[in-house]
Formats: sequence, C-alpha cells, structure tokens
Amino acid sequence: MTTLDEWTTEACAALGLTPADVDTGLVLDLARDVAHGVLRPAAPVTTYLLGVAVGRGADPTAAAAALTRLAEPAQPSRSAGSSS
Repeated sequence: MTTLDEWTTEACAALGLTPADVDTGLVLDLARDVAHGVLRPAAPVTTYLLGVAVGRGADPTAAAAALTRLAEPAQPSRSAGSSS
C-alpha cells in the first residue's frame, strides 16, 4: 500500500466514505491537466469544484471531462498569466 493509498483510506474514514467511493486516478488526472493547462493553484480549487458537483449529483467522469476540456491551453476565455 502506498502513502497515497493510506492517506486516502484515512481521509475517507474521517469523512464517512470508503476508498471505493473515490476514483483517485480521475482526480489526479484532472489536477494535472488543470495545473498544466491553467495555473498550478487552480488544480486544488478545480478538484474541490468537482467534488461539489459530484456531491450534488453530477457524474464524476462527465464532470471531470468537462473541466479537462475547459483547462485545455487553447481556451480563448483565459488571459495568459492571469492569477485570478
């Protein structure tokens, strides 16, 4: 078991979840894509937003895919270097 697995198990227990409730790969892939395509600090904010959306009933895979598409570097709605 890796440190990440151990942490996930402990965090899930603290939140009343089971590790089976969490798709770690999906979250890590999204965080990577946002960190590289948008801004590093946007990664934890985006993964939090994913969690809120899933908590409200969104499909995790579809929501992550939408956010990943939004994070693609070619998005004209973001100005380069903006930190807000």
